[in-house]
Amino acid sequence: MTATPETADAGTHEVSVLAQARVVDGIPMSGLLAAAAEPRAVILALHGGAVHSGYYDCPGHPDLSLLRTAAALGYTVLALDRPGYGASHPHADELRSADRRVELVYGALRRHLGARSYGAGLFVWAHSSGCELGIRVATEQTLAAAHGFELLGIELAGTGRAHQPVAHELIGTIRRDLPPGSVRDLLWQPFALYPRELVGGAAIGSPSPPYEAEVVTRWPRHDFPTLAPRVRVPVHFTVAEHENVWRGDRSARDEIAAVFPRTTVRFDDQPGAGHNLSLGHAARAYHLRALAFVEECVVARGNTFTPGSAAASMADTHESVDADAGDFAAADVADNNGRTATNPTSNGRGTHARVGPRHGIAADPELAAGGTP
Repeated sequence: MTATPETADAGTHEVSVLAQARVVDGIPMSGLLAAAAEPRAVILALHGGAVHSGYYDCPGHPDLSLLRTAAALGYTVLALDRPGYGASHPHADELRSADRRVELVYGALRRHLGARSYGAGLFVWAHSSGCELGIRVATEQTLAAAHGFELLGIELAGTGRAHQPVAHELIGTIRRDLPPGSVRDLLWQPFALYPRELVGGAAIGSPSPPYEAEVVTRWPRHDFPTLAPRVRVPVHFTVAEHENVWRGDRSARDEIAAVFPRTTVRFDDQPGAGHNLSLGHAARAYHLRALAFVEECVVARGNTFTPGSAAASMADTHESVDADAGDFAAADVADNNGRTATNPTSNGRGTHARVGPRHGIAADPELAAGGTP
């Protein structure tokens, strides 16, 4: 059975978002793909904790969707379910190695994109807990080249090096008794910033893999300052006006910029936004601002990069199965980490997406054949 992609009119373009899964080294990797016919570049979007890739295709609000906005502007976007989420969740215990997760991401990019053009190269877009994987992906220039990609830049948001006082107090008691709704309030207040039905994250909720607890614990004081010095592409760091988890004041920004000695970091403030920037009423403004940065990276690169022949050899046969995107979603959790980040090339706005209750999921031939559950 052939899957029917979700479509919506974004600006003057009709954008299709296809939910699909591809097997990479025996691990099924799922995600949402919005492909431009002649892309300026490819954007890899990595969601935060306790949510799935639908974070980037705002349920019920296509105008707030990063996937649809970016595709309408000429970018191909793959919002990937991070390793241990979505179709790969049953394999989470095999994915404790950070190197393994990065290799899976690059393999998934090639399998999902098939023979499609990469345009000028690859831009990494990460939010909250997804910033750990995003930075790791952005440091692997040799691995990127081996897979046929040229790295262009990275957008970071909902993260940082120092917690807000209220978040520090809450996280410090996370294993003890917590007031009901305290984590939800931390991540979603003020509620008025979001469409009412999205508050709390039930529409995009997903179980987190066991390894993520260690990732969250090590991130601000160990992994972030250890990995950031290896980043050589421009960094855009977005700070939401109502970020409740991470500090975004001047001293906090100086501390963040200091761990990126080999590149430039551009900070942008996003008015009217909270921690979950891609789901709020200001999502379109946020997306467009960060996409302007992406375009600056493309222009700076001269848009001359031609993918290697390896990319063309990765074409997939898109057999499909009828499945519900909700199969990959859990019940009610929200993302956990704070603050948005922007880098040295931003100034645009974004689009929000409307996500229907179902996405057709195009299965990898191996999945269709029953090779990997």
